[in-house]
Amino acid sequence: MKGKESAIEDVKAIIKESQNMVFFGGAGVSTASGIPDFRSPNGLYHQKTNRPYPPEYYFSHEFCMDDPDGFADFTRECYQSYQVPPSGAHLQLAKWEKEGKLSAVITQNIDGLHQRAGSRKVYEVHGNMHDIYCPHCGHQVPTKDFMAGKGRYPCPRCGHNVRAAVTLYGEALPQVAFSQAIEAIASCDTFIVGGTSLVVYPAAGLLNYYRGDRMILINREATPADSRADYVLHGDISEILPALAD
Repeated sequence: MKGKESAIEDVKAIIKESQNMVFFGGAGVSTASGIPDFRSPNGLYHQKTNRPYPPEYYFSHEFCMDDPDGFADFTRECYQSYQVPPSGAHLQLAKWEKEGKLSAVITQNIDGLHQRAGSRKVYEVHGNMHDIYCPHCGHQVPTKDFMAGKGRYPCPRCGHNVRAAVTLYGEALPQVAFSQAIEAIASCDTFIVGGTSLVVYPAAGLLNYYRGDRMILINREATPADSRADYVLHGDISEILPALAD
């Protein structure tokens, strides 16, 4: 097996000649921006809080239905916590897109940092916390109006409660974004996977749609897909991605 430095040089050469890269990432892309992931030792699932329920409940369809006031305020809290600078990984991906080398970013994250960094073609397979809409009639509410409120926010068109366009536990993934992600992966020449534990399905199953021989996996820890990747780099993706462009 090649050492890390040798692998980095190989990946640099691949990226230099690639013209249709696709990136698929998870929470690890945003941890350098100060947004905790879920499953690491310092992640949300292991943090002690004063909340009466475990973190999974607050991201569940059940919570949204049981406590619309609490869920609306939780959405506002999350949105505020996401107002942080993009990481080096976000910025590098946006730069590659601007250069015409990267055709799409596929993200499991709901924080909107890829867009803030400048990425334009972003497929959010778990939705996001910044688009506010009415699930009953589809009416979109300006985020600033929702953020200025407290508790549930009735749709000005039909009166039902609006909510963030995030995929909660117990809900199906957004099919349009998922289909677009599959199409992008199936047609790319280089597939970069990073900052994700690859244990959350069906999103982790997206790797099955890549048929090429340039799958590059970047993560702090080993993942179940390491043996499937053509190149594996362990470390901080916010540092590794910019280094690959040097």
